[in-house]
Amino acid sequence: MAIEIVSTCRAHGGEQLVVRHQSVATGTAMTFSIYLPPRAHGTLLPVVWYLSGLTCTHANVTDKGEFRRACAKLGLAFVAPDTSPRGADVPDDPDGVYDFGLGVGFYVDATEPPYSANYRMWSYLVEELPRLVAAEFPIDLGRQGITGHSMGGHGALTIGLANPGRYRSVSAFAPIVAPSKVPWGRKALAGYLGDDLSAWRRHDAVALIEDGARVPAILVDQGEADQFLTDQLRPELLSAACEAAGIDLTLRMQPGYDHSYGFISTFMTDHLVWHAERLK
Repeated sequence: MAIEIVSTCRAHGGEQLVVRHQSVATGTAMTFSIYLPPRAHGTLLPVVWYLSGLTCTHANVTDKGEFRRACAKLGLAFVAPDTSPRGADVPDDPDGVYDFGLGVGFYVDATEPPYSANYRMWSYLVEELPRLVAAEFPIDLGRQGITGHSMGGHGALTIGLANPGRYRSVSAFAPIVAPSKVPWGRKALAGYLGDDLSAWRRHDAVALIEDGARVPAILVDQGEADQFLTDQLRPELLSAACEAAGIDLTLRMQPGYDHSYGFISTFMTDHLVWHAERLK
């Protein structure tokens, strides 16, 4: 599969690239960023996948995430995909609202028309993109970690829980932990998956844990001043589910921090160190 290098620059001794390619899963062009730390020739790198939140593209964390210094020191590759398919022919929210459609793929494979033709972000992220990245860059798919923010935190948790042998480490920043129980999630899951509540459970971290999914440990940071904490994020539900299941959850409530990249960038290095310890 051909790729196009959109841009590249030197950073902390490594390389920051933006890449475009034609996706089979989504039927559209897709763009992602990848940071490759300094390395010896022939070295394969462990990789951390970062999934972004509502309305974001690869560029938000690439520009504001402050991950490159830590990745260079720890020897981690860092890949940030887009949050949805895009293009003039890709269906959007019929009312043009921000919390569905373009930029809000919710990391599922849609089954409801007209979204089912393009909104196949689960297949793109779990199957297609890793194969592409490993074929084009020095990535070791035996050492993968996954993290994300908000909607992307939801994606990281659900993908990690559903594929425990694939991802050695799972973390999240202010994740939507129980989308079946909150407005953002109910809208997205109904719009993409219809009324089949069993399909919803496969894309709900708390429900996955209740239904038997397990990972050894999860790290979550959550701002106490996050404006979405009570209505959309509800970390207490994840805490209760992990406690009942015996999953080692480190949930750090951070006083004064909101939902922004100021919060994410502050604790990014902590997460990367946590991933690096598990990817060695």
